[in-house]
Amino acid sequence: MFVNKIVLATNPFIDAYVESDWLGKLIFIALILLSVVSWILIVHKGWITYLTRKHSTMFYKTFESNRMNPLGIESDPLTRKNRPNPFLDLYFVLKKYTLEILNKNRRFGQQSVSATEAVISYMSPTDIDFIHSHLMTSVANHIKQLEKNLFILSTIVSLAPFIGLLGTVWGILTTFSELQTQTGGAHNVVLGGISLALATTVLGLVDAIPALIGYNYLKNSSRDFQTEMEGFSNELLASVEMHYRKVDVQ
Repeated sequence: MFVNKIVLATNPFIDAYVESDWLGKLIFIALILLSVVSWILIVHKGWITYLTRKHSTMFYKTFESNRMNPLGIESDPLTRKNRPNPFLDLYFVLKKYTLEILNKNRRFGQQSVSATEAVISYMSPTDIDFIHSHLMTSVANHIKQLEKNLFILSTIVSLAPFIGLLGTVWGILTTFSELQTQTGGAHNVVLGGISLALATTVLGLVDAIPALIGYNYLKNSSRDFQTEMEGFSNELLASVEMHYRKVDVQ
């Protein structure tokens, strides 16, 4: 306990904060708040990204085992709501529009055949393109959700060093200002001002470096996952096309 008190008493950041003026304290608080926000966002978005990939991988395995019946997979709506699963959402976008198109084509096909003939519903290339556009829209929406609030990290990367630099300049400025007005104790004045200047610089870098790493990781992860979603969308379309597209025979 005694050792901890000594460490706290000789901590350069605590000493710099205690000896700084109101603006110096405000700069310290701003840098600490930026660090807290940065870490909360990194952990939260990292966890969401992990869950998204995990649940999407699980659904992909389910789709692989039901590839011969591409529209036969069912899911609990409550599960869909509580778990981030873009692959499952893409599947239900495909299923929704595929069934609507097949029903429409069947309904119009009945008007062109006699009552004794069986109506078989097919999909045209235009129908496939229509579904593909909706899938790409869904992919874009999911990527937008994954990258939501990432601008905060990029802002911290740029803002934290500047706030630290502000503390540096302010510490040096107050040091020279006090040197001009004091005749004794100049040594302590210089050390106190330099301590404030260096402490805020270090805190600014400590804020910016994790934010930069977290931003680049999350941004690259979302781009990689976008490629995976686009690939899965193409697999979904290929599976539906194999089952429901009319063969082009002259």
